[in-house]
Amino acid sequence: MSHPRILGLTGSIGMGKSTVAEMFERAGVPVFDADAEVRRMQGPNGELIDAIEAEFPGSTGPEGVRREALGAQVFADPAALKRLEAIVHPAVGAKRQAFMIEHAGAPMVVFDIPLLFEGSGHSQVDSIIVVSAPAEVQRQRVLARPGMTPEKFAHILSLQVPDAEKRARADHVIDTGVTLAETEKQVRTLIDYFSARN
Repeated sequence: MSHPRILGLTGSIGMGKSTVAEMFERAGVPVFDADAEVRRMQGPNGELIDAIEAEFPGSTGPEGVRREALGAQVFADPAALKRLEAIVHPAVGAKRQAFMIEHAGAPMVVFDIPLLFEGSGHSQVDSIIVVSAPAEVQRQRVLARPGMTPEKFAHILSLQVPDAEKRARADHVIDTGVTLAETEKQVRTLIDYFSARN
């Protein structure tokens, strides 16, 4: 292969995707975390702050993007959301390109994409890995988060492709409803599998 095999990692809220991404990273597989890049670019002195402030006045401050202020201007207005995406998406694309150049010699890389199926991310990867756990385990994890309510959780789920559909569309599923050691074993098995195919 002329480029690393791109593994798209996704999973619904509370399924353990971030934990699995860390396991890949610890095993030496480079991970591109799109959400983390966006947080950095929208954080204090982030490179997107000026463009976002120009388009949405009052939405940023010394701490970076004020999420609630920006959300108030964007989320009920599809045209405004499109303008925000036009600022953010190309910047993330450029970061992803730089990441691919930096890791061109790696046998595989992971794209950590929460909304892989909801957006067009699935068309940019070679294999899809879905992180999943039983619904009750997911519910317990999410409701243990600060500020989370059953209503908020239900709303988030309503915006995401259902877990069963994700599992059906996945090339590989990592079950996190088990111990961390067992989850890590699944990650190692997958890395070995892809290493043998390169």
